[in-house]
Amino acid sequence: MVDSYQIVKVGIADLNVIAAPDLIRTSGLGSCVGAVIYDQAKHVAGLAHIMLPSSASIKAGNMNIAKYADTAIEELISQIIKIGGRPKSLKAKIAGGAQMFQFQSGSDIMRIGPRNVEAVEAELRRFNITLVASDVGGSNGRTIEFDPVTTILKIRTVNKGIMEI
Repeated sequence: MVDSYQIVKVGIADLNVIAAPDLIRTSGLGSCVGAVIYDQAKHVAGLAHIMLPSSASIKAGNMNIAKYADTAIEELISQIIKIGGRPKSLKAKIAGGAQMFQFQSGSDIMRIGPRNVEAVEAELRRFNITLVASDVGGSNGRTIEFDPVTTILKIRTVNKGIMEI
């Protein structure tokens, strides 16, 4: 018998949560980071498609919290706990953060991919969430899909095929 399941799609600057047997997927990860947080025993997970490292310069009233590492990770954790995840059991896997364009200036502003990775890792540390595996950097876009039962993050990278972490 085949279990019926959904693939929940997460858009750019978006986040969502799932429980088994559903899978969760996002595509278009260039400089963006796909952060998956999960509770392996409870078979629940969430995914945030993070565009930028910090919401510090944004006015609070009209902010998309899923867009920024400093607000998305906290919201994702909150939503995972609401569907049964346990704070002390959460783990993470991340992918993305590519340097999509080459700039001569070396300006930090243009290091969006690496800055996103650094910001996501800092937020995971802030909430004491172990980063189990990552596939970050490079210069190619990625699509990722996570299964909360196997905890496998399948990563399809442009021109590089599929890998699992």
